[in-house]
Amino acid sequence: MAMKSWREITVPHEDVLKGSFQQAEFAADISRVHDGTATAEYQDPVMFFKRTFITEGMRLLLDSVVKRLIGKGGDPVVQLQTAFGGGKTHTMLAVYHVAKGEVDPKLMPGIAEILKNAQVDELPKSRVAVLDGVNVSPSQPKKRGKTNVRTLWGELAWQLGGEAGYELVKEADAAGTSPGKETLAKLIRQHAPCVILIDELVAYIRQFEEGHSYTGGTYDSNLTFIQALTEAMKAVPNAVLLASLPQSVKEAGGERGNAVLVTLENYFQRIQALWKPVATEEAFEIVRRRLFNDITNSKGVEEVCRSYADYYIKNAADFPQETQESRYLQRLINAYPIHPEVFDRLYEDWSTLDNFQRTRGVLKFMAKVIHRLWNDNNQDLLIQPGNIPLYDPEVRNEVIYYLPQGWDPVLEGDIDGPTAETAEIEKHDPRLGSVQACRRVARTVFLGSAPSNTSQRVRGVQQNRVVLGCAQPDQVVDLFKDALRRLSDRLHYLNSASDRFWFDTRANLRREMEERKRRFEGKEREEIYPVVKSYLQKLLTGDLFDGVHIFTPAGDVPDDIALRLVVLTPDAGFNKSLPKIAVDKAVDILKSRGDQPRQRQNRLIFLSPDQQSVGRLMDQVKTMLAWQSIVDDVKEMRLNLDQLQARQAANACNDAGDAILKMASETYKWLLVPMQEVGADGSVSDTKWEHKAINTSGANTIAEIKRALKDDELVIFEWAPMHLANILRRWFWKNDTNDVAAMDVWNKTCCYLYLPRLHNEGIFKNTLLAGSSSRDFFGFAYGKENDRYSGFVFGAHTVLVCDSTLLLINPAYASTVEAQYKPVPSGGEYPTGGQTSVPTGVADSGSNGAQDNGEVPTIQQKATKKRFFGNIDLDPVKAKFQFSQIADEVIQPFATQPDARITISVEIHADSTKGFNESTQRVVRENSKTLKFKNAEFEES
Repeated sequence: MAMKSWREITVPHEDVLKGSFQQAEFAADISRVHDGTATAEYQDPVMFFKRTFITEGMRLLLDSVVKRLIGKGGDPVVQLQTAFGGGKTHTMLAVYHVAKGEVDPKLMPGIAEILKNAQVDELPKSRVAVLDGVNVSPSQPKKRGKTNVRTLWGELAWQLGGEAGYELVKEADAAGTSPGKETLAKLIRQHAPCVILIDELVAYIRQFEEGHSYTGGTYDSNLTFIQALTEAMKAVPNAVLLASLPQSVKEAGGERGNAVLVTLENYFQRIQALWKPVATEEAFEIVRRRLFNDITNSKGVEEVCRSYADYYIKNAADFPQETQESRYLQRLINAYPIHPEVFDRLYEDWSTLDNFQRTRGVLKFMAKVIHRLWNDNNQDLLIQPGNIPLYDPEVRNEVIYYLPQGWDPVLEGDIDGPTAETAEIEKHDPRLGSVQACRRVARTVFLGSAPSNTSQRVRGVQQNRVVLGCAQPDQVVDLFKDALRRLSDRLHYLNSASDRFWFDTRANLRREMEERKRRFEGKEREEIYPVVKSYLQKLLTGDLFDGVHIFTPAGDVPDDIALRLVVLTPDAGFNKSLPKIAVDKAVDILKSRGDQPRQRQNRLIFLSPDQQSVGRLMDQVKTMLAWQSIVDDVKEMRLNLDQLQARQAANACNDAGDAILKMASETYKWLLVPMQEVGADGSVSDTKWEHKAINTSGANTIAEIKRALKDDELVIFEWAPMHLANILRRWFWKNDTNDVAAMDVWNKTCCYLYLPRLHNEGIFKNTLLAGSSSRDFFGFAYGKENDRYSGFVFGAHTVLVCDSTLLLINPAYASTVEAQYKPVPSGGEYPTGGQTSVPTGVADSGSNGAQDNGEVPTIQQKATKKRFFGNIDLDPVKAKFQFSQIADEVIQPFATQPDARITISVEIHADSTKGFNESTQRVVRENSKTLKFKNAEFEES
């Protein structure tokens, strides 16, 4: 008689059949149960235990809790710690329902037996306090009656004893300080028997930043509370504490969460009892109870499982050794209708991946698999790895979600689907196609190898295990072995070595790359830093800085007026909570240039890598260099690869390089800017460091740096004359000093960190020019002799020559001396400032205008003037200023007439009775050439 398929013996639950299975339904929430708002399968103790398989670990834990509550032993503190999704919260719920005692134990499947074994006739009702780390906030008090409960210890006291219990810790709750263990012991003793359940403790405490105080206390006070609580539990013989802790850094929540986890583990290890996690064998029953209805045809199950066991023994050489043991038959029965190999791969391999939950992840994945197989009318005896319908989008998306990017083409091109290579092979070989041998083999290899990684000593799935995942009783084993050989020759992403097979997104060359990558360990400065530097040079291009110095020693960073960006080395990473490493490196460069102190400190901006990201950048560079070495060896014929492999290596190298550029941009994101603050009394602070994270998602890194510097005014790109005038009054015009050299002001802004940091000298000059026409900011002069200014200008727009002679004059003082520089009406020397032209329409005493006799003057028609010629001799000392006046007063009016053509020639005649020395001749010739003089010759006479 033919054996029945799995679908003829068992039927999935309704939600699995409809495809409405939701993983969230199985994410137990102890807070909702405690509040009475959970779904019936968790809220109702009878339904909860009906659908819960009591594992060995859960049984031992419940036995200990029961004994503890009646004062006959048991552990006072139990730490529940397993991998992500290992059933910690589910186990807490079991303890919760047993301790509450709201239902007769006989109605809760499995509980009566536990009480009997513990020699307990009746379990007393116990108080249960639930502290859920994701259900309380460090900064938001919880309203309890008329009381605002702030801390974990306040919440614990309230749940155990209400207002009376809270009074014991009221002061400690208000102050945010932990109560002592004696106070906690008194609280617990007054309300025993009791159970305290603490879930997601790491998630709560990691929110506290060290050194900061919150409504819920401080980081240290919360850790002190946990320590005191664990100690207090020992003093009360009928009270028990259960706390769940994550096992992985990923679930702990990064580096800070991991630090909290390590600290809590130290506290719990003093008096804890570790909980035994769910074993793989027990997981069989957990999954079956949740996904399938009760199986009534036990005879049909045993018949199918025995046929598999006999098949494995008959072909012993082709299957793993474990299948030859008698207990393997029991494994088949326990796991039915799912083959044990499916569970082994999911629990042993896939559960090592980040985010893949051991129980809920398996449930969700298998629910999708079963739903599709049921709808496809699958008639196989068991659900094996070779049955996994990777062609189904839902199933495929579920597995790819946990894997790195790059698996879509592997699945579509090599493994499963209408266009996959496996289907193509079966289409042309009916012998293989009759049992879908190629697709079954590929699915089995994928399930067993996709979550593997290159850090494993041995990768891949052995041939006998591949056959185990595919073959069914009465099928020819060699058919699947032949299919595996065919796939090894045809598939692009299937790798093999030493009787092991694995899929990888990097076809065949990945292992070679990883081996080469190890060559760069310990050679970061020699091999890795130069590559990082080259990519940073590509990123940091633009005209924002006069110089960009990447990994440059302090002695090689110039000390001048140029605005410079200094990029720190990867080992000087910045972290907001621990900035010292990066700042210390920046200080070394800021304070000195080699053996000499640095003068112009206000011209340096620093760019530091993110300490948490720099490791990934370094690793990515090693990856690129490894791929590059493969590409180079192929070109030099030191490595023999076919064209496909060579092309894949080249593409991988390019991709790795592109990733470095992006990763370098994301890593080098911290601007460190030195500054000093000035107090109200004029005192200057020590050097402080502004840190600013630039936007790493922008297309242009330099543009993002400019935006960050501009937004926070760390660098001034536009400066109003009023701000310059304020700086002059505060620092330069004081102690009877009414003028200062403009270039001295500019130079001091380059030196002192309490002065504004201007982008360049042009910003300074533009500010001077913008304020020249106003009488509110400053006056100008080109030197000073015997208390008399040369080229004095005040309140008149002028063309400035910003050199060492230019002075900036206090406007109040400039007003008092302005009368000295009024222009002479007629005759006298050439005026040096003020208004120099006659107003339009005003005639002088020698004009031909009308007499003042009341008659309307007759306007005489004059001939049109079409040409102007003028010349003037300039004073060599005042030439610079006089020429600027000529440009404003004479040349500018012509420029306002559109059809005017203006020609300006400058003739310079210089004579020396002794002759010009060689140095003077060389300087004049070079400068004349640079300024493009038509003629510039020296003559003997």
